[in-house]
Amino acid sequence: MADMASEIAPTVGGGDAIRTFPFPVELAVGGVGMQVCPMGAGRTWHADAPLHRVHRIDFHVVMLFTEGPVRHMVDFAEYEARPGDLLWIRPGQVHRFSRTDAYRGTVLTMQPGFLPRATVEATNLYRYDLPPLLRPDPDRLAALHASLAHLRREYEDTTTLPLSLHTAVLRHTLTGFLLRLAHLAAGAGRPGGRQPDSAFTLFRDAVEKDFAANHSVSAYADALGYSRRTLVRAVRAATGGTPKGFIDKRVVLEAKRLLAHTDLPVTRVGAAVGFPDPANFSKFFQLRTGHTPAAFRAELG
Repeated sequence: MADMASEIAPTVGGGDAIRTFPFPVELAVGGVGMQVCPMGAGRTWHADAPLHRVHRIDFHVVMLFTEGPVRHMVDFAEYEARPGDLLWIRPGQVHRFSRTDAYRGTVLTMQPGFLPRATVEATNLYRYDLPPLLRPDPDRLAALHASLAHLRREYEDTTTLPLSLHTAVLRHTLTGFLLRLAHLAAGAGRPGGRQPDSAFTLFRDAVEKDFAANHSVSAYADALGYSRRTLVRAVRAATGGTPKGFIDKRVVLEAKRLLAHTDLPVTRVGAAVGFPDPANFSKFFQLRTGHTPAAFRAELG
């Protein structure tokens, strides 16, 4: 949807791996690892990945809408964005553009690695538990509009600074915008706007690392040095759900991604997310989605 030309080759072409479309550094102004430009019709990431089909990219996308509503799928959940809303899609998430809705506003795309590690951590760039759809109040929206407009001006100004300084200014300006965005996203993702405690943060990170091999709440609690009861309280306070539900949701999401983006047999998809027994995987998946793995894949085709 950004003004990216049609020559972005997938990093993986085989059927046994998820096809991931990389950020085209060579097409950004000055070759920097970000791009900010208007949204509009007739744009795509890649000629072989129609936007109305489910696809995956390995860079950040932030869309600030000035018209709507627009329906957009992110990780198999449907969202409706209105004027003044933002959608934040992170690397590795699968998504699909509406076939009929008009996308109008500004889109920011950013390559992983463009910002230093400290900034990545401060701006929660990889908080996959946070909601992608953000609805700022009027004051925050005005600040985000101003910050994004400033970033766009700096991005398009390639004549007043040498490239090294231009890139440094872009990183600082982008950091300011992302800090505002991260503050908004963190508030939207917490019941009552509370800060998540360290127990949940550690649990969330451990699940992201080990979900394919470890589905046990007690095993996570032991590994992290918490009682099961403490972990239950922490996850409920942060998400309103249970640790087991949090683990299962992550496992289901990965299974959906593999079913949607690979030709792996269902048995191998199950094994990849920790179910060596195909019958157990099918039962688990159907109980939580209402579809068998094969039916889910067929619907996407």
